[in-house]
Amino acid sequence: MKKLLWQMLAGTRGGYTRGFILNKLADKPSSAKQLAEALNIDYKTTRQHLDVLANNGIISTEGDKNCSRYHLSKDMEANLDDFIQIWEKINL
Repeated sequence: MKKLLWQMLAGTRGGYTRGFILNKLADKPSSAKQLAEALNIDYKTTRQHLDVLANNGIISTEGDKNCSRYHLSKDMEANLDDFIQIWEKINL
């Protein structure tokens, strides 16, 4: 998981935004709309980042398509310390 997080956050375009999304989701589950508003980014951009994170097993969803709430996956929760260490290094 640590290698995947490094790649998703530091090794790809948009990693910084994904880091902010994960940071918000570590606090509490949120909808795409709530995340877009909290991070002051476009809703469509937010959805694209959420799809990337979900496709890589970093986040999970609950609810139906129209009112999905996103949260950290069980695997991500187990590796939250790795995320925090990576985030502190790249979020300068």
